[in-house]
Amino acid sequence: MNKLILLRHGQSQWNLENKFTGWKNVPLTEKGEMEAKKAGELIKKNNIHIDFIFSSILERANKTAEIAIKEANLQNLINNNKLILTKHEDLNERDYGDLVGLNKEETANKFGKEQVHIWRRSYDTPPPNGESLKDVVERVSPYFKKNIKPLLVQNNNILIAAHGNSLRAMMIELGMYKPEEISSIELPTGSPLCINLEGSQLVDFFYLS
Repeated sequence: MNKLILLRHGQSQWNLENKFTGWKNVPLTEKGEMEAKKAGELIKKNNIHIDFIFSSILERANKTAEIAIKEANLQNLINNNKLILTKHEDLNERDYGDLVGLNKEETANKFGKEQVHIWRRSYDTPPPNGESLKDVVERVSPYFKKNIKPLLVQNNNILIAAHGNSLRAMMIELGMYKPEEISSIELPTGSPLCINLEGSQLVDFFYLS
């Protein structure tokens, strides 16, 4: 049995400020760095060996992976004190378009709570000039099938450090949830979700503790 670990980045500065972040590069907070460190401790505690790491091109996800892997002391993934990491923009967070940088409460006041709720929680309605969750699935899924699934089929253990919506897309691709269910699924920051697989076939999943 092999493992796929989905790790949402630790708390970012804009998580803290309740802003729509999207593709904007925003650093981790001190709490976010501690969450990443805790994730590494849990990987080490559960004696999980990681063969490959994938991430978005965004700083908060990359930094989370770096802190977690160093804390887990997985030396096979560190070369000259640098993390061996495959980055791709297809694993980026959902692009919130015109909402990026806006406080969520202010956005509700501006556009109306009901409209903002539809943008945030519907599967296929994008915010102005942004992506719907369906759009995110349509960019994550081909990348997963081409680059990650073949490694899982070979029984490798993989860590993906990414974002709430790109990881939700991954969960749909793996058959963990249906599109109509996924918007209600919350992924806590910095908490490793361990998925047990037979090759690339889902067996079960749970948060590491």
